[in-house]
Amino acid sequence: MCCQRLLFENRSEDREAHRLKGAEFARRALEVAGDDPGILADAALALAYFGEDIATMMALVDRGLALNPSFAWGWRVSGVLRLWAGQPDIAIEHLEAALRLSPRTRGVSFALIGRAHFLARRFDEAVPKLLLAIQDDPSFAQPYRTLAACYAHMGRLDDARAIVDRLRAVTSVVIPDVSFLRSAAHQELYLSGLRLAASEAA
Repeated sequence: MCCQRLLFENRSEDREAHRLKGAEFARRALEVAGDDPGILADAALALAYFGEDIATMMALVDRGLALNPSFAWGWRVSGVLRLWAGQPDIAIEHLEAALRLSPRTRGVSFALIGRAHFLARRFDEAVPKLLLAIQDDPSFAQPYRTLAACYAHMGRLDDARAIVDRLRAVTSVVIPDVSFLRSAAHQELYLSGLRLAASEAA
């Protein structure tokens, strides 16, 4: 998970080395995981991010949730993987289940639900969730990016520019790697919006 976070947060100086190390650690964890839902969820999230077959990783999380249906982290990971797999509506269902079980994870959950609405092109529904995520944690870069792309696709370029300016106060990386999104259409929707927002803010 640490290796995955280094890549996801653009803090790795050697992305390939951390990807290989993280994948090796995750596979070793699965060898000894048994029926531990936490290990199943963590390994599935990391391996999916590193490019492993996402259907297999979703099946791992489903196994963990069958073992413990009240496992909030498992529902959140399941929502993330569905989002990456191009299933935004199922992602929202699973993320909302995680929120009901553990309301303290509001900020990240709102960011993910907002991104799911964005990828489903429900921009008006995405905006309030993303604003709540930013309000909950102003140092979290992900909702700024999604919100900037969302505003750009809505034609609200002044708002998109303002959000990119705020994003740059948090991180120097405006346009991140999005290879974890398996849908080419979703990648393009996200990146084209960010590019437009960033060019307006340049």
